[in-house]
Amino acid sequence: MKLVFASNNAHKLSEMRAIMPAGVDIVSLRDIGFEQEIEETGITLEENSMIKARTVWEFIRHLPSAVSSQIDGIFADDTGLEIDALDGAPGVYTARWYLMNKGAKEAKTDLENFAANRAKALRELAGKDNRQCQFRTVITLIWNQEPESRTQQVEGVVRGQIATEEYGEGGFGYDPVFIPEGYDKTFGELSAEIKNTISHRARALTELVKVLNR
Repeated sequence: MKLVFASNNAHKLSEMRAIMPAGVDIVSLRDIGFEQEIEETGITLEENSMIKARTVWEFIRHLPSAVSSQIDGIFADDTGLEIDALDGAPGVYTARWYLMNKGAKEAKTDLENFAANRAKALRELAGKDNRQCQFRTVITLIWNQEPESRTQQVEGVVRGQIATEEYGEGGFGYDPVFIPEGYDKTFGELSAEIKNTISHRARALTELVKVLNR
């Protein structure tokens, strides 16, 4: 089975490929020649995940049949950090939370943007006792079939809390400040093997695999 994952993020691709069962070939947007920017205009994780998946599906429909016929489906994910004390923020704006600050300028690299987002999380929770939160990933799968495409959505959630400072250099995004429930280390400190078992994305992928096996 060949599935297109609607991303070129190397960290996400590595995580997806590590979790997927044998026989499922995951290819990136770059692999199919998709170069356009996808505008995430949704106000929920479900909407943004659907927007990304449908945009790529429409692109694949216009590829030569010799190429498109080899693709079984397209899936896209959207992930949000939902902090209890902040009424679920940043949620759908997780990746660009820092940029919502008045006067904030876009970082030069993803790493700089991630660092700015983590710093914002620590500032927002300074002095607060409740640091509980959750990461939630929504995956939209579109089967590449005619005349009607079949669409399904699944999600994965991991509860935890925001640390009082950054720990570890592993992972990406908010990993160095997120301590998953049942552990005393952040995702930035835990091994990839452990994270790939308990993460929100891993849990969403587990649900996706169930759909693929039906």
